[in-house]
Amino acid sequence: MRIYLDHNATTPMRLEARAAMAEACDIVGNPSSVHSEGRRAKAFLEGCRARLATALGAEGAEIVFTGSATEAAAMALAGRGLVCSGVEHDAVASWCEPSLDTDAHGRVSVAEAGFATLQLANSETGVVQELPEGLWMSDFTQGFGKLSVDFLRSGPLMAIVSAHKLGGPKGVGALVMRRGIDLEPVLKGGGQEMGRRAGTENLIGIAGFAAAAEAAARDVNQGRWAAVEALRNEMEAALVAGDIPPILVGKDAPRLPNTSCLLSRGWKGETQVMQMDLAGYAISAGSACSSGKVKTSPVLRAMGYDEAEAGCGIRVSLGLETKRDDILRFAEVWAAQAKKQVARAA
Repeated sequence: MRIYLDHNATTPMRLEARAAMAEACDIVGNPSSVHSEGRRAKAFLEGCRARLATALGAEGAEIVFTGSATEAAAMALAGRGLVCSGVEHDAVASWCEPSLDTDAHGRVSVAEAGFATLQLANSETGVVQELPEGLWMSDFTQGFGKLSVDFLRSGPLMAIVSAHKLGGPKGVGALVMRRGIDLEPVLKGGGQEMGRRAGTENLIGIAGFAAAAEAAARDVNQGRWAAVEALRNEMEAALVAGDIPPILVGKDAPRLPNTSCLLSRGWKGETQVMQMDLAGYAISAGSACSSGKVKTSPVLRAMGYDEAEAGCGIRVSLGLETKRDDILRFAEVWAAQAKKQVARAA
């Protein structure tokens, strides 16, 4: 039996998203067409936009649908010359100068918010940041759907989000913007998305995104993640109580309720991932977008871990359907593998 503990990479699609996408499949028109079928498609699109805005606390803001959070980041950051920290996802770090200081707990200091971007929560460690007022942009990708999010009451002028991180389909994201911000489109052509993103909108994907966002916001409001956090903490306690305890990265900072970053010196993260995969557990050695690249974690390096240590981290990320037996068995299997690793190294 397989146990999936890589929800920060992608989350199984929600039933609400599947139902909304099936409904969207029956909408024939192009949202840019002026005939009745087109107007129906346009009305459906705008309904999805409004539903996503409500889930984000972004009523009155502008939402531009994109093909991914990566594309949304490019729209917000390309050519801006902003600064960021070393803990940002590659989709953000690729556009910025990583000069902001990060402490040993993963918390980032921002001096000039208007010239910086800072994530809401880190995908590898789960560390949650305090966003300063006037921040140019924030990556909400991991936080939205696990934390209570109120875009208009938070600090950033813009935020990026992704559907498949909260139970929606892959291949759709969005850029959320306060009104009055002028951005040059990255994709040029037609006048879709208020002239900011050319290309016919992915109505089916957007429908799934809106439905998943509503359901995710409801789960947060109902406190469902508290139970996940309790399981995560129980798993970490079991691991630390073992003969070869891992380092719990970021444990002294606020974290996402579902995320553990475990570091075991001398045991490569990619080796741990493979060994646990053979044992039936899906985990990761960091961001899924970085897997397969021969490099140590820039997140752990930014937090002060050396090159060797930064290659020995793994991420375990739970979901709303993760069971207690799953995490206790994981802790048991991981501890057994750790003992074998020490024996081999002796």
